Amino acid sequence: MPSLPAFGPSSWPRVLLTLLLALAAALLCVWLQTPIPWMIGPLLATSAVSVLGAPTESWAPFRNTGQWVIGTALGLYFTPAVGALVASLWWAIALGIAWALMLGLGFGAWLRRLHAGHLAHLTPAQLFSTTYFAGAIGGASEMTLIAERQGARTDLVASAHSLRVLLVTLTIPFALQFWGVSGLDTLTLGVRDVQPVGFLVLAGLTLVGALFMQWLDRANPWFMGALVVTMVVTLTGVSLSAIPQPLLNAAQLVIGVSLGVRFTPAFVHTAPRWLASVAFASFFMMGICALFGWVLSQATGLHPATLLLGTAPGGIAEMAITAKVLQLGVPVVTAFQVCRLVAVLVLAEPVYRLWVARAAA
Repeated sequence: MPSLPAFGPSSWPRVLLTLLLALAAALLCVWLQTPIPWMIGPLLATSAVSVLGAPTESWAPFRNTGQWVIGTALGLYFTPAVGALVASLWWAIALGIAWALMLGLGFGAWLRRLHAGHLAHLTPAQLFSTTYFAGAIGGASEMTLIAERQGARTDLVASAHSLRVLLVTLTIPFALQFWGVSGLDTLTLGVRDVQPVGFLVLAGLTLVGALFMQWLDRANPWFMGALVVTMVVTLTGVSLSAIPQPLLNAAQLVIGVSLGVRFTPAFVHTAPRWLASVAFASFFMMGICALFGWVLSQATGLHPATLLLGTAPGGIAEMAITAKVLQLGVPVVTAFQVCRLVAVLVLAEPVYRLWVARAAA
């Protein structure tokens, strides 16, 4: 899976044409009234033309800026009252983490058993590490980097995570629209108006947080840094400014593009049986996660759609954007997804090493 260039795109015309295509697709989806049109449209358009061989391209700073904006916007929901609500759900969040870890282990074990013969050219250690990290419900880039340290086939790991996130991002919003759930969120923003001075102060604070997270080499630094800083500010009762809607739309657009450009013709030709099994497992996991979310909703009293998004095996930014646009419990969804991401990133490699050590013993 190609990575996004960090210091400068190989071709600015390609980047601009890709953005124009994404904008046209977003406006079309707005006209068609699809769910989360500013992310779904660019994601569908760029992934489709990229798979067909068109020279699409994105740029890492665009994606980082999009994550910075979305992280800041989500943090504004964490008012003191909302913070108390999320804290009271610690046990449900812990169950969600345990569920995600077990789901990842089961997914990896199923991939290992299914592809043991097909991937016979891999050593047993390579097969184990590849399927283990491909199954973990974490971020694509982070899991791929960890898998590389453990000698896994990184192309298979990256493709598994990218395809899973793509299918979840495309399936769940349309399912929720078909279900007819939206606008159920009683957890509203602490501040609704854009205040120029407050907006600049908020932008400066979150930029420092993002750069600090990047300096610490943390996962998703631009998203997590902005989210944590804005949460701290909002939880103290300080209201600086809302985020302009056009900026939120642009952030969704570049996030959709950054995911869509990963799907090249080489992606389609990489282990078709592997991709088919990942696709099947992704739909299966969406189904059982929906059932798990429904069970949690009965225990917590929250709407099932909120916990469906909170426990869905998708990317944190994509699920949080869906919750925000459809107004389906943004703080709860964000808390579930963030805690799961942190837990998987912290525990995935130690659990792998423990498993390998026990197998060797």
